[in-house]
Amino acid sequence: MMNGMEKVPSRRAQAFMRWMEANGLKTKRVAITSGVPQSTLASFVQGVSQSLKGETEEKIATAYETTVDAIFAGAINSQSKRQAPLVRIIGRVGADASGEVILSTGHETWDQAPPAFGTTSKSVALEVRGHSMHTFAEDGALIYFEEQKTAPDVDMLGYPCVVETEDGRVLVKRLLRGSAPGLYDLESIVGPTIRDVRLSWAAEILAVVPPRQARRIIVRAEDHAA
Repeated sequence: MMNGMEKVPSRRAQAFMRWMEANGLKTKRVAITSGVPQSTLASFVQGVSQSLKGETEEKIATAYETTVDAIFAGAINSQSKRQAPLVRIIGRVGADASGEVILSTGHETWDQAPPAFGTTSKSVALEVRGHSMHTFAEDGALIYFEEQKTAPDVDMLGYPCVVETEDGRVLVKRLLRGSAPGLYDLESIVGPTIRDVRLSWAAEILAVVPPRQARRIIVRAEDHAA
């Protein structure tokens, strides 16, 4: 009898599941991003429903700026190749003019995002919350940088960087030469420049992903098990 048969996902559903796995996605996140009900996606991947409507497939592909075949037929292109591991979003910045980073601590799971162009396996990200950095990164943007503990490099001078001061503050500032060797000025996007501070480390910003794109790609910690 049909009711006693094991439900097997269709080939298109299996391709869809491989695509989600390769991109660190769950049905809940795809549903939020695409506007397709999660119940529809769950039925599809569980084999209850053997197909999705063409317009539904198109809706998902459009939301992720790729093709229907890349998701549901396993076509290999630049959008469907297996990606590098997701990047951890380790904190927030932009709530006030200080440029201070509020680090996320004590987490077993992190908010995450796919790597951006130019990032490496050591890269991490900050999420911009607020409008104090609006000329550099808008509210909701992602700032990627290398998680390293190295001294400032002369090539970083004049550019926005993530830095840690000797007193333990982690900031996003434009790095400038100070009045003496080993001292640096930290220019704010808004607000006063911090003069002549010593730094424990500095990291060059590798990429900034605008808010609209960031909303599509962020995988929230609460979605990991969804």
